[in-house]
Amino acid sequence: MRVFVAGGAGVLGRRLVPQLVARGHQVTATTTRPAKLGLLEQMGAEAVVMDGLDASSVGQAVTQARPEVIVHQMTAISGKPDIKHFDRWFATTNRLRTEGTDHLLAAAEATDVSHFVAQSYASWNGIRTGGWVKTEEDPLDPTSTGRGAEAIRHLEDVVLKAGGAVLRYGAFYGPGATDDQAELVRKRQYPVIGNGAGHSSWVHLDDAASATVLAVEQRVKGVFNIVDDEPAPAAEWLPYLAACAGAKPPVRVPVWLAQLLAGRTAVAMMTEGRGFSNAKAKRGLGWRLRYPSWRQGFKEELA
Repeated sequence: MRVFVAGGAGVLGRRLVPQLVARGHQVTATTTRPAKLGLLEQMGAEAVVMDGLDASSVGQAVTQARPEVIVHQMTAISGKPDIKHFDRWFATTNRLRTEGTDHLLAAAEATDVSHFVAQSYASWNGIRTGGWVKTEEDPLDPTSTGRGAEAIRHLEDVVLKAGGAVLRYGAFYGPGATDDQAELVRKRQYPVIGNGAGHSSWVHLDDAASATVLAVEQRVKGVFNIVDDEPAPAAEWLPYLAACAGAKPPVRVPVWLAQLLAGRTAVAMMTEGRGFSNAKAKRGLGWRLRYPSWRQGFKEELA
């Protein structure tokens, strides 16, 4: 199958492209930086420079690749997390999830691409009412991540309308995904806020990639939560992450102080966040996780 991976040089793309190639697919993978073309070629992909925010660039790349499936993995998340200024930190990613998605869907329609798979997010941003664990039937919280929530809503709406698949990945960990968080933990700059009761869902990059391969090959439609088996409160996973990273236990910060220092998004995540169930993905995709729990994964990745 000819598969076009937009954002193939990203943290997930670097795990996804080799899995697709290993299963015999012909992969075209994009990057915004010419310096990363060699990396993609080493993975076995045909490498292309593409600007996801430029409709002409997207259209040309897709036309030349003639894919049967497009996988949208474009983000611009890098560097030290800045949860206090979430809208500023995610500004380009929000554009890629709105404008970039529209450009890819337009190119897909123009070239008769038969299937479309897109990256969404499901870690702690479930609707903040009711139980701590949400399914695909539960709405995402519309205020959880500021403009980021609006961008996700746009992406999901247009992809589902086009008959595609939306993969709501949990928080990534694995090679290159948790380095900045681990460093903050070691510096004791990543505290538990309030009672730390807010839940999050995690997924190892390799498991996220394997679920994506299944969504491509099975041409599934609809929304799937791609998370591990154990959504957990911050008061549980954060001290464990610190221990695995060889750091001292995280400090605890009261909500009022965290509001001033870290902002409302961090407070909501750690005190009210809702995690997600993976039952539909396991049932519908036949997905089997290499890392069923972040406990195993953190220990292996950060030891």
